[in-house]
Amino acid sequence: MLILDGMDVRAALTMEDCIEAVREALKIFARRECEQFPRFQLKPATAAPLMGLMPAFQGGDMPVWCLKDVLVASGNRARGLDSHQGVILLHDGTTGEPLAVVDATAITAVRTAATSAVATLALARPDARRIAILGSGTQARAHIDALRIALPGAEIVLWARSPGQAGRLAEEAGCRLASTIEDAVVDADIICTVTGAREPLLRRDWLKAGCHINAVGASSPQARELGTDIVASAAFFVDSRAQAMVECGELLLPMREGAIGEDHIRGEIGEVLVGARPGRSSADALTVFKSLGMAVEDMAAAVCALRNAKTMGIGQEIRWRAG
Repeated sequence: MLILDGMDVRAALTMEDCIEAVREALKIFARRECEQFPRFQLKPATAAPLMGLMPAFQGGDMPVWCLKDVLVASGNRARGLDSHQGVILLHDGTTGEPLAVVDATAITAVRTAATSAVATLALARPDARRIAILGSGTQARAHIDALRIALPGAEIVLWARSPGQAGRLAEEAGCRLASTIEDAVVDADIICTVTGAREPLLRRDWLKAGCHINAVGASSPQARELGTDIVASAAFFVDSRAQAMVECGELLLPMREGAIGEDHIRGEIGEVLVGARPGRSSADALTVFKSLGMAVEDMAAAVCALRNAKTMGIGQEIRWRAG
C-alpha cells in the first residue's frame, strides 16, 4: 500500500493531468459507468469539525473502491491550516485490498479547480478572456492555476474580503486586485466564487451579457453565493442532480421562495460533455455551474496521482497484511 502525503500529491498530480482525469470521470458518471453513493455529513453536538464521508466505485479492467473522509474546520484559517482535512482510501475493487492512502486536502484543492476549468471550457463563450475570482484562499489560488491552463493569456482579477491576503495572492500570481466585488465582475466573462459566504455576493445588473459563473464556495442547503435573481435568470448546471437537490442552497432557497421549480437544472456537466444535454444556448446567455464536489472526481484524481507516483517512485510504501 502506498501512502501519498500532500507533498507527494502535488508532485504526482499536475493540474493538466487532473483536468483530463476529471473530464473523463464526469463523462463516465454521465454514462453511469461508475457508481457514486450518497454522501454523509456528520456534525457532533460540540463545536468539533464536520465530517463528510464520500464513497464511490468504478468497475472495468481495473475496478476501484474509493472512500474520501473530509473534515471541515472553519477555524483553521486562523491556525494557518486549510479548512478541509482528510484522506482518500483506494481499495482494489475485486479483492478489497487497500491500495493507497492519499492526502485529501491536496486532492480536493486540485480536483475542484480542475472541475471548474472543465465546466468553463464546456459552458463559457469561446471568446472569453476576462476572469474574476472572488476569494483568496486555497481554492482561489488553485482556480488561478486551472483557468490559466484552460484559457492561456486571459486577464484575471481578484477580490476578497481580506484585502491583505488578496493583495499578496494577486502580487504572487500576477493578477489585478479589485477594491470591490462590482469592480471585479463588471467586465468579467467568467466569474468564480470560491468564498465562505453564506449570503449572495453578486447582483444581476453587475453581470456582463454572456457571463459564465462557477459557483464553488457554498455547500449546504442554507448557504449560497448567488442570489435568486441570478439563479432564476441563468441556465443552471450542476455536477450531480441528486446531490444538488439535497445540498445546493443556490437551488433550494429559490425553490422555497417559489422563484424556480425542480426542473430548473438544465443538466449535469458530464451530460453536456457527452452530448446528452445542450450547453450554452446563445452568446448572451448567462450560464452557472454549481460545483458541490463529487466522490467520482476524488477517485479519478487519486487514481491518477497513484499511477503517476508509482511511475515517479515517490510516496511511502508499506506492507499490508489483512487479519
